[in-house]
Amino acid sequence: MTSEKKKLPYIAPFEVVIHNKPSDCWVSVLGKVFDVTPLIKRYEGQASVKPLIAMAGKDLSHWFDAKTGSIRYCVHPVTGVLTPYCPNGPFPDILTQVPDTEWRELNGPPWWERTQYQVGILTKRVRPLRIINMLTFHEVQINVCAEDTFKRIQERYSIFNKDPDSYAWKYFDKYIDLDKTMDENGIVDDRDKFAEFGMPQNYYVPVVFLYYNDDLKCTEMEEEEEFTYYKDLADDKVSGLGHGIPYRISGPMFETISPCICEDDDEEYFEPCVIETNLEKIEEREESPDL
Repeated sequence: MTSEKKKLPYIAPFEVVIHNKPSDCWVSVLGKVFDVTPLIKRYEGQASVKPLIAMAGKDLSHWFDAKTGSIRYCVHPVTGVLTPYCPNGPFPDILTQVPDTEWRELNGPPWWERTQYQVGILTKRVRPLRIINMLTFHEVQINVCAEDTFKRIQERYSIFNKDPDSYAWKYFDKYIDLDKTMDENGIVDDRDKFAEFGMPQNYYVPVVFLYYNDDLKCTEMEEEEEFTYYKDLADDKVSGLGHGIPYRISGPMFETISPCICEDDDEEYFEPCVIETNLEKIEEREESPDL
């Protein structure tokens, strides 16, 4: 019985670049990400590891032939012999550029063909994503791989929230399928269209809302009219409240939740209060002093 092959994660270039030391060295080659730290340790002290150390955290695809997946070859200017292309000098697991008495045949495939060194797949595109926790109103913007499923996005988000599984993830009024990517969940990438019309690519960043599973407010909202649109209240030109938190449009009435300062036994604490905004009238259900 063969064991199931482990699925490699997608990795962004900004994640590769932080592994840029001899003791922690990653490189990318033709869409694959390799951890060559064991290779550097094996050849420690030899000149052949210097090119890898010099290119730590970078892409080495220009050393390789995209059609064959192997090292590129060129005609040596002195010997006239077809030799491996090594712009930074010879590196481990390649043939020597000139005749050498220390040359030995490789014992197995070269390191860029060995799965033991591969740690992931280089993403084809990085996408920004805003995540808003509707329980705490904490908002972050993170960069994710376009191929990431939302389970992988949850892992990335876990540095801000240790228990992302306790929340229902929603985009507009739809629950997100955690086994699918952003595109598969209908969260399209419009940055190319923005650039086509001369608009900044960050003009709009998709936003996902997190509702705590035990939060009664989430249940009440589901029973009410479906959400038709989400937007940042700070950008709204009609209401002008400028609270900078999300709201929903349900006809002429806008509703938002705003943090208020309350006093209890000489202690101040934050508590949500509801503010309803009509196009002609603003009515506060609870008084809130200026923060």
